[in-house]
Amino acid sequence: MKLEQSTSENSFKYLYLLKRIFKYIKPVIPRVIMGFLVAIPVGLLDGVVAFSLKPYMDEVIGKHNMLWAALIPFLIVFLAALQGVLRYLNGYLTDWTSQKITNAVKTDLFKKLTSMDTRFFDENSSGIILSRFLSDPDVASRGIIEDLKTLTTSTFGALALIGVMLYNSWKLAFVGVVVLCVAFLPVILIRKRVKAASNKNIVIGGNIVTNYSETYQGNKIITAYNLQDQQREKFQNKIWESFAVNMSLVKRVGWMNPLMYTIASIGIALVMGYGTHLILAGEMTAGSFTSFVTSLLLLYKPVKTMGNTLTGMQSIFVSIGRVFELFDIQPELQESANPVEAKGLHQRISFENVCFEYTKDVPILKNISLSVNPGETLAVVGNSGGGKTTLVNLIPRFYDVTKGAIKIDGIDIKDIKMTSLRDNIAVVFQDNFLFSGTIRENIMMGNKAASEEQLQEVLQAAHLDEMIAGLAKGLDSFIGERGTTLSGGQRQRVAIARAMIKNAPIIILDEATSALDNKSEKIVQKALDNLMKNKTVFVIAHRLSTIQNANRIAVINEGDLSEIGSHEELMQIENGIYQNLYLTQFKKDEVFA
Repeated sequence: MKLEQSTSENSFKYLYLLKRIFKYIKPVIPRVIMGFLVAIPVGLLDGVVAFSLKPYMDEVIGKHNMLWAALIPFLIVFLAALQGVLRYLNGYLTDWTSQKITNAVKTDLFKKLTSMDTRFFDENSSGIILSRFLSDPDVASRGIIEDLKTLTTSTFGALALIGVMLYNSWKLAFVGVVVLCVAFLPVILIRKRVKAASNKNIVIGGNIVTNYSETYQGNKIITAYNLQDQQREKFQNKIWESFAVNMSLVKRVGWMNPLMYTIASIGIALVMGYGTHLILAGEMTAGSFTSFVTSLLLLYKPVKTMGNTLTGMQSIFVSIGRVFELFDIQPELQESANPVEAKGLHQRISFENVCFEYTKDVPILKNISLSVNPGETLAVVGNSGGGKTTLVNLIPRFYDVTKGAIKIDGIDIKDIKMTSLRDNIAVVFQDNFLFSGTIRENIMMGNKAASEEQLQEVLQAAHLDEMIAGLAKGLDSFIGERGTTLSGGQRQRVAIARAMIKNAPIIILDEATSALDNKSEKIVQKALDNLMKNKTVFVIAHRLSTIQNANRIAVINEGDLSEIGSHEELMQIENGIYQNLYLTQFKKDEVFA
């Protein structure tokens, strides 16, 4: 699935989304409930000042009651202090529960990310993945509790003030409530615009993150080819595209506040006109009218907050929709209903009429049939883009075959438990990825249960012992992101050691020495020779040194298995593809070896 094409179609199914996110709210529900219980009096206390004005105006100003004159100010100060304490407690509970929920969502999303197959990462840039898996959970998880509590506080604040208004005059209160309902209409009209802008922004944000990532990882290429201006232009285009989307939303949503303010002003004008009539008719006192007008003026704040919060919640529900959209993505590769455990390799690995295509109706491999026996080394050669890497990537199920089957000891690999299948395969790539951490940590990833004695044996076999001895912290030396502190040959040997310590019966070497100079290649080749001992090996050959010890050579040409046999057998085929490759490419390696 291409994430930038997602539409968040469930964004307006509020109950559905709340039910799904409740799974993450449930573990912290006691504190959530406590937070909501605290939010209620915080809102209700908003009506204290307005309520106190009636007795103050009627008893103190009108009747000069000094007891009320002394009591009311102290009561206001006490209740304001109490509200402040409750606001602090409410804020703490909100942050605590929000972060707990966010962490739980992020943990499950990361688990989901690690379960995705290779095609998912092929189809989506690093930027869009980072944006979707990091930004949306923050907005969704943190925002939903915070905004619901804000809505609760504002609602009860509004109810308290409406209660004061009803206490003073139900006739004037009716006018105020009608105005309040009208003021909410704009909120309903903008939700689709919020959704559209939010979806566009997440795609743009992903592209911006991709730009940062490419600038970091490709900094040498950018410097070498003077691509700074090109990168800046790409970045600026995305920034201004984001600006245009945001301003488009502001232009359409920004009229909400002035419209609500205008509606509120009309309400105040109506109240003042009708209130004057009620005072003159003797239906209410000046104190009641003052208290009512103050309540109405104070009511504008919670109403505005409720409007803004409801608008913000549209974005939150869009994010929640996108989060569960990620959870609902199903990897293309699925485990068999009753998978079996792989128990090494005892008979053969067979490719039976294997076809594969990345894009529908664009074949990459066409009816490949071959078998490899235990302990045999098969070199795979061919022109660039012919399907060599694709062929070996099918063995550990990075992708599934389009047609045909790959079998290990007669069992279709689709029927083997994926973790079990991959436990029996070790892969060394051309550009091996090393994780930030120590050399020890990177090697032990191959087998966390390996003993120190096994580790030392692997270091010698991978020709790493001398390099390790020359480092101040030895195996515990930190190698940085992607192993940037090591040379290309050193990185390859660490990767080989990682594969060695795994001790898997099947080895895949994907042009493991093609990017190295001759000196580094010779050392790495010795390490590879040790790795390949007594193993079943598939090696993609780029140089003669990587195929000279192969039992057989498979020639893949434009997706077809064109030739297969030993070096001597293939050289006997007149005008053969392998013979031509050898004379034009591999022979040069033999001359310069």
